[in-house]
Amino acid sequence: MTRLATASLSALAARNVSIPKYPRDGAPGVVHLGLGAFHRAHQALVYDRLLRDGDGRWGVFGVAMRSTAVVDALVPQDHLYTVQVASQSGVFWQLGAAIWETSIAAREPQQVAAAIAAPSTRWLTLTVTEKGYTPELAALVVQGLAARRAAGLGGLTVASCDNLSRNGRKLQALCEAATPDASLVQWMREACTFPDSMVDRIVPAATPATIAAAETALGVGDASALATEAFWEWVIEGRFVDPADGRLLAAAGVTVVDEVAPFEEAKLRMLNGSHTAMACLGAVAGLPFISDCVGVPAIRAFVHGLMTHEVGPHVSRSDWPAYRDALLTRFANPQLKHSVHQIATDSSQKIPQRWPASIEGGLRQGRMPERLAFAAAAWMRYLRGSDEKGQAYALNDPLASRLQELARATAGDAAATVRALGTLPEIWGATLPKETAWLARVQRRLERIDAIGLLPALEEVEGTA
Repeated sequence: MTRLATASLSALAARNVSIPKYPRDGAPGVVHLGLGAFHRAHQALVYDRLLRDGDGRWGVFGVAMRSTAVVDALVPQDHLYTVQVASQSGVFWQLGAAIWETSIAAREPQQVAAAIAAPSTRWLTLTVTEKGYTPELAALVVQGLAARRAAGLGGLTVASCDNLSRNGRKLQALCEAATPDASLVQWMREACTFPDSMVDRIVPAATPATIAAAETALGVGDASALATEAFWEWVIEGRFVDPADGRLLAAAGVTVVDEVAPFEEAKLRMLNGSHTAMACLGAVAGLPFISDCVGVPAIRAFVHGLMTHEVGPHVSRSDWPAYRDALLTRFANPQLKHSVHQIATDSSQKIPQRWPASIEGGLRQGRMPERLAFAAAAWMRYLRGSDEKGQAYALNDPLASRLQELARATAGDAAATVRALGTLPEIWGATLPKETAWLARVQRRLERIDAIGLLPALEEVEGTA
């Protein structure tokens, strides 16, 4: 099988895949930290659109933070890759060609800093996941920005594209805290912008099945093939070093707004919050994919009720009912094999962003959030590391050892489990560990899961909520 590369693009053209005509040997204008599947199926395709429209400033210097696997797969392919875009109405393949160079931050930090400081660089974007916003990340960014300043170059638009509320402001604060140089901090404030941003597209982890599908459909081998849905959204605050970039991004389908908060709030709590809940339910019930979960009537009713009664009323996005309906359609897409265990990854970092605000909103109104209580109980059951069929699975979480030890030590004693896991301030914040009625409801739901099984216990919730 011929491998995907510049020399084999004619094979894709013969399969009706659009081949870009722009040159790929120029200096990249974007440095992107976090070269995972999401970036390659989302922002990188936006940059590809801009390049295809004739603006050669949007080539990407892609940085994998630690893993060498993505870079090792892309380099022999001249950094080309294909994306299977699937909806309920059909499937088509798209070529990603915006990534021109790559590096690995853990192995080549000086090369990454030099790319940030390159005269051609205009933007720095990041998708490093919630747990990636560390002092080490900030030090790398600041090193590159300091080099730009020392060289007399202008600042950058620095855009966080992760699931963090007010992510641009948080990234800016992290970077400012990473240097004792007050003059550099002042330069970053004056020369750079850190817009808030919200990104949305369901991108399952790459699998051998995706790679095999690419070979069959395209007639070339692509070790970096990805699958995604047709829907995508990028909402970004209109704060750019070059104000004209807003018009360019809008022409490529990006939503440029004055205030991102209503969009990011709805996405975090409705899409991401529902995803995390379904991931825990599916993992415990032995359901492999999100579409399998939504295919169970009790789970679909649970998710609809979760968004309708416990999350939607507490978000400021005015069209949230339509957003809810669109999400349910997206979740049910049978073409997307989105693993519940992939979504459950780093749950200790995700839950604080996704659930507590909705729980607290309901409690303030005197309403017990029954479905979120069930989700919390399901998360505690998930932490034991085996499903109801006895199949073991690994937890992928920074707190995995601690959480699993607590879950297993208290298994069978729901009250002890909730005391151990339901009162952790790093998960639930300062308020919920003191809400005795909430904790009692989570305990009751966990007792029922253990007594009769997750799905029967879930049907009880929908009958009483």
